[in-house]
Amino acid sequence: MEEKETTTGSYVKLGGSVESTEDELPLHSNQEQQVTMCTLRPEFSLHHYKLLAVSLAALAAILLAVNVGLGIYYRKLTDGNIVRDLNREIAKLQVSYNAAVRSRDEAQKQLETERRQQQVTKWERDHLDRRAKEYQKQVDKIHMETASLKSHLPMISEGCRHCLPGWTFLSSRCFYFPLSNTAYRTTWQAARQFCQKRGSDLAIIDSREKTLAITELVQNNQDSSGSFYQNGFWIGLRDTEEEGVWKWIDGMRLTEGYWNVGEPNNHNNEDCAAVYPHSNPFLSWNDAPCNYNLKWICEMSPRAMG
Repeated sequence: MEEKETTTGSYVKLGGSVESTEDELPLHSNQEQQVTMCTLRPEFSLHHYKLLAVSLAALAAILLAVNVGLGIYYRKLTDGNIVRDLNREIAKLQVSYNAAVRSRDEAQKQLETERRQQQVTKWERDHLDRRAKEYQKQVDKIHMETASLKSHLPMISEGCRHCLPGWTFLSSRCFYFPLSNTAYRTTWQAARQFCQKRGSDLAIIDSREKTLAITELVQNNQDSSGSFYQNGFWIGLRDTEEEGVWKWIDGMRLTEGYWNVGEPNNHNNEDCAAVYPHSNPFLSWNDAPCNYNLKWICEMSPRAMG
């Protein structure tokens, strides 16, 4: 059976009339929509493709420009100019760095030299300070000895009239003091024998006046270079007969002594007494071993006035 296409786009069978029903109308309408949509989609896709093509072309142009720039930069690098310039700059920086390092090392050496010189200067200053202090001590000692000699002159003058040469007139008595720093020292017994050979004996200090006069003379003429215990002077006092019972060489028992604090202590069998330099004359006595070597003080009566 032949079929013939109608102007409406639907197909009918020849030989019979075919009527459209209500159910077929929506289908016909849907087909029209599909045809319309199919006819619109190619135009939309073409516009989208054009935009995409333009974008790709622009990106390609950018990449081409970057590639050309990199090529030019690479050719410049391969030409060696920039490399040579960089090498020259690096060489200059290296030279500057080496010069800075040398300057730093020289500065450090100079600093160390100045530090050593400063240390030497400090040592020299300390040395000079010590010498100045020693000189000041010597000056003070000379002043003290000068004052002592000046005060001793009247006693020597009187001694010339009342005492033997070399003896000192104190408290109406004549005394012998080996005050020189070079004078030898001896035991208590040998010192007494020295005095006895000259018509005297070891000193008996049995009064306040004698104590003040003798201790002042001993204090002003002490040997500061030696030990304190070597600056003592034997006197005529001992406790050899009975420990703790001190007697003068004339047999009189000691009634008032001028012992230093803690003395006498009989340390190492100390049975003889000596006078030591002390700023306090009432603390000037110490006991010491009788075989110890010290200076001494002799005492004798003055000569009669003529």
